[in-house]
Amino acid sequence: MRILVSDDQPDVLEAIRLLLKGAGHNAEIVESPRAALAAVENSPFDLVLMDMNYSRDTTSGDEGLTLLDRLLARDSTVPVVVMTAWSSVDLAVEAMRRGAVDFIQKPWDNTRLLATIEKQASFSKSRKVAKSELEIARHVQQRLLPQHAQTLKTATYGGRCVPARAIGGDYYDFLDLNPGRLGILLADVSGKGVAGALLTANLQASFRSQLDLGVRNPRALLTSVNKLFHESTPAEYFATMFFAEYRDQTRELRYINCGHPAALLLRTDGATEHLEATALPIGIFGGWKCEEKSVVLRPGDLAFIFSDGVLEAGVERGEEFGETRLMEAIRSAPAESSVDVTLAHIVDEVLRFSPGAQSDDVTLVALHASTSSSS
Repeated sequence: MRILVSDDQPDVLEAIRLLLKGAGHNAEIVESPRAALAAVENSPFDLVLMDMNYSRDTTSGDEGLTLLDRLLARDSTVPVVVMTAWSSVDLAVEAMRRGAVDFIQKPWDNTRLLATIEKQASFSKSRKVAKSELEIARHVQQRLLPQHAQTLKTATYGGRCVPARAIGGDYYDFLDLNPGRLGILLADVSGKGVAGALLTANLQASFRSQLDLGVRNPRALLTSVNKLFHESTPAEYFATMFFAEYRDQTRELRYINCGHPAALLLRTDGATEHLEATALPIGIFGGWKCEEKSVVLRPGDLAFIFSDGVLEAGVERGEEFGETRLMEAIRSAPAESSVDVTLAHIVDEVLRFSPGAQSDDVTLVALHASTSSSS
């Protein structure tokens, strides 16, 4: 195996290098987080063995956690084994929560260190297969995102999706129902990885094939989509979904919320309305009913639809991003900014709160009612 070893103590580096060389491994040694990042940028490694404390901070492990996050953000499939002092078990646990595969306590036992390395070597083939599957799933997911949609006179809109490390089942779309009528969709399929990506593709195909129904009746469209999805997927899979139709001339937003997190409608007078669930998730039952509701947007109003990955970001660390922080992120966006800028700002706030690879997709869609109609 080709192994990167990162530690700020030269004697530790040399001892580990000789140990790994004797076991038939090729070790490259570096003395700082910056050098470790430069090394992985230059060439791939089969495993990273890294200390958690460096010269700037010899106790908390913050430098090590930051390095771990950045390594996994670059390649989430590379196995990272961390080294900590005997008194730093909590730090090791936090590192494993963030994606490390194992930890070694200092002073280390040579037999255990080599056994850990060999165990990870035996997993390398399955990791490569998993990486290939993740790439397939990510490609499928990205192809599902909307490429274009109609321009509205009374509103602007947009969406953002940050895929999770394991690829979730989020999907958003903008549908041309008719000139002046825009369909807005955000769904979250229960599967992950390749299975989730394929089920999401199935859901999109169901929508696209039944789009003529949406032109006449959104409720009929969702009823038909539910039937198709229920019949073509295993019983344990389902999808939460928020579907809306925006009518450009009247600014009316007609919506059906299928067990999805409540969308937020921020009024210009400071009020906030929650567009709660009006139906069960789709795919659970063949016989499915839904209720349609509507609101009228006033100039300057903002509607936000989002997946549970937004609210639950950070849950692995014991604290969720939550609706309160989401509202703060929306309100702290630059004044008079475009929908795309606002969405980018919110995503930045979510990722700042929960750094590193996410456990679920972070997906948002926004609709902003213009202050005046364009000609």
